[in-house]
Amino acid sequence: MSIKEIFCQDKAIEILQRAFAVDKVPHAYIFAGLDGIGKFKTACEWAKLMLCKNPVVKNDFADSCGKCDSCRSFDAGSHPDFNHVYKELLEFTEEGRDKKTPISFPIDVVREFLIAKASIRPTLSERKVFVISEGEKLQTPAQNCMLKTLEEPPPYCFIILLCSRLDKLLPTIKSRCQIIRFSPIEENTIIKKLTEQGIQQIPAQYFAKMSEGSIGQALQWTKLELSDAAIYQTKKQLITLLATYKYSDAIDLEERFLSEAQKIAEVWEKIDKTTSKSDLNRRAIKIILQIIISAISDVMKLPLTADTIVNFDQREDIKKLANRFDLSQAAQKIEDCYRAIQYLEANVNEKLIFDQLLCNLAVSDKIGV
Repeated sequence: MSIKEIFCQDKAIEILQRAFAVDKVPHAYIFAGLDGIGKFKTACEWAKLMLCKNPVVKNDFADSCGKCDSCRSFDAGSHPDFNHVYKELLEFTEEGRDKKTPISFPIDVVREFLIAKASIRPTLSERKVFVISEGEKLQTPAQNCMLKTLEEPPPYCFIILLCSRLDKLLPTIKSRCQIIRFSPIEENTIIKKLTEQGIQQIPAQYFAKMSEGSIGQALQWTKLELSDAAIYQTKKQLITLLATYKYSDAIDLEERFLSEAQKIAEVWEKIDKTTSKSDLNRRAIKIILQIIISAISDVMKLPLTADTIVNFDQREDIKKLANRFDLSQAAQKIEDCYRAIQYLEANVNEKLIFDQLLCNLAVSDKIGV
C-alpha cells in the first residue's frame, strides 16, 4: 500500500503533502478522529515515506518508492527506525512481565518504547518515526512524561499520536503537536467496501449505519460476522427483546446480553492474536451496548426520514419502543447507555453495569412490571 491508496481522507493527506513539499514537517502530529477511519494506515504510510531513501514526487504528490532498502524493510515489518507504541507492549517492559494489560496506557511503555528509543540515532534511515496508538488512554503521568520529548525531540525524531478523544489529552500535549483531523467515511462508500468483502447487502447497510462513518469498525464487524460471530442476527434478536422488555425480564435479558457478548469475544480471540483478552471482552460488550444505543436513538429519529434509522430492517420493533419512551425519556436512556460504556472502560464489573442499565431501561411511565 502507499499514501495515494488511502481513500476518503484527502484533506489530511493534503496537509501532510504540503509540509513535505516545503521540508517543514513538524516533529509531532496528533491524528484526531474516530477509531477506524484511516488514522493508523495514514500514519504508517506517512512513516514509510519519511523513512524512504528515494521518495517519488509526481504531480506535486510525494510517495515512498517501495524499492529501497528502507521500503522493503518497512513492508516486511522489520524496519529498525519505525516504532509502533501501544499499551500491550507492557509485557515487554522491565517491570511489566506477567502483568495484565491495563485499560489505561502504562507510563512504563512510554518510558521504554518512546523516550528511551528516541534518544538512539536511526540505523537504516535518516529519521526515526514513532506511532503511538490510543493516545486518549494515556494517563496524566504518562502524558507529562512525554512532554520534554515532544518539546525538544532529537532532529531525526518524528512522533505521531493517534487519538479518538482530544479532550483526554492535556493542553500541554496538544500545544506541542500539529493536530490533523480525520473525517468520517460516507455511508455508501462503507457499504460498497463491506459487500466487496462478501457480506450481504442488508447486514452491510446496518453495519455501515451503526459505524457512524468508521469504516475500520464496520470492516471489523464484517470480519467477525464472516467468522460466524452472528452479530447481525444477535442484534435482531436483542432489539426484539428490548421492544417488549419489562422489569420481570431483567435477569434473563442480562444473561442474554452477557452470553452474546461472550460468543463474540470468543470468535474475536481467534482472529486477533495481538489484542489482550480483557480488551476484546470489553469490545464485545461495547458492541452489545452500541446495539442498544442504536435502537433507542432510532426512537428519536422516527419522525424523520426513513433513511436516518439505523435499524431500518426492524422498524416495527422501533415503533414499539417509541410507544414506551417519549423523546425526553429516550434521550435519558441513551445517556445511561453511554455512562455504561464509561463504566466499562473504567473496568467496572460487567454484570453490575447491565444490572444498572436494565433497571434504567425499565423505568418509564408507559412500561409495565
